[in-house]
Amino acid sequence: MNKPKLGPGLLVAAAFIGPGTMATASQAGASFGFALLWALLFSVLATWILQEMAARLGLVTRAGLAEALRLHLRPKWLVWPALVLVLGAIGVGNAAYEAGNIMGAALGLSAVLGGAQVTWSLLIGLLAATLLWINRYRWLERLLIALVLLMSVVFVATLWMVQPDWSSMARGLWSPSMPDGSLLLVIALIGTTVVPYNLFLHASGVAEKWPASTPLPEALSQARWDTGLSISLGGLITLAILGTAATAFFQTGSAFAPATMAQQLEPLLGASARWCYGIGLFAAGLTSAIAAPMAAGFAVSGALSLAPAQRAACRRWVSLAVVGVGTLFACLGVKPLAAIIFAQAFNGFLLPIVAIFLLYVMNQRALLGEHVNGAIANVLATAVVVMVTALSAWKLVTLVL
Repeated sequence: MNKPKLGPGLLVAAAFIGPGTMATASQAGASFGFALLWALLFSVLATWILQEMAARLGLVTRAGLAEALRLHLRPKWLVWPALVLVLGAIGVGNAAYEAGNIMGAALGLSAVLGGAQVTWSLLIGLLAATLLWINRYRWLERLLIALVLLMSVVFVATLWMVQPDWSSMARGLWSPSMPDGSLLLVIALIGTTVVPYNLFLHASGVAEKWPASTPLPEALSQARWDTGLSISLGGLITLAILGTAATAFFQTGSAFAPATMAQQLEPLLGASARWCYGIGLFAAGLTSAIAAPMAAGFAVSGALSLAPAQRAACRRWVSLAVVGVGTLFACLGVKPLAAIIFAQAFNGFLLPIVAIFLLYVMNQRALLGEHVNGAIANVLATAVVVMVTALSAWKLVTLVL
């Protein structure tokens, strides 16, 4: 048996362990203690279900999600309305997500070095655009993933050191509750974990990691191992962030704000907590600021019938456009924490659209043959779509009424 490989699953995990996860999980823990841990557990399971489907699609068809929709959606007159809907969702969602990524990275640098967040946002946007333009960001991507993983080890170690109420954590995981005012944070927790653009990124990324020369059963087995391990790691990290924030802030009298978020690391790091948190937030933000435009580029170029050279150019320009829009919104002076959490909630609203189309594609036997979804996969994926749609609809109703 060949040794399992780490592939795009780790990039997917690094993409959702961004500033949105750190801010949203910290806000959830500080505001509601462990009560929303069930939403995190649901999000991790939903992420594994949907990302496994995206990886299977990419390996079997050697095509991305948008390309599969363009070629196989029936009846044919639905193709362009569907692609416009999906690409509009990805474009708007990624622009909002990109603003949150850039703001999060700027917040990290501001905490460490001082200076105006608008200035840092502009510089980070320019850095992300430059890396995407020269197409030499792979080495930096590895460094940033290493920094995020280091930050993750710190959070898990800190959670162990502060010794939270483990029985309360267990109740939060297995006993769903919705405290007053928590609905937007529930949707945000889902949106920061089950990221719609990661489905496009994963479907395209697995085809590069496991070329067509790799036997399909071997590639599928390794991709599932990679996906399960990476997403489980991401879920553990998010749990640790939420748990440390709950212990540090919930009902303790300590005020929670962007300037005080690093306090949750002080039991382990003392005076160095601000530096470690700031560097980790910067690394998480820049990693995601690169991944989000990449995914938008894959989605748009796959939706269009282009030659290979044209497809590469399309990916580049779409990526730059997303960075530009995200940088613009990041420089408008919106409060960083509110903007980041809003971006995660927006992703929660967009998720049902993308998930429905993925579920449709994964049931096309003409496309996938014996690798179409089975009954269990369809039931689980449908449950995810219904749950997220219900939460989003409930929030819209409360806003209207």
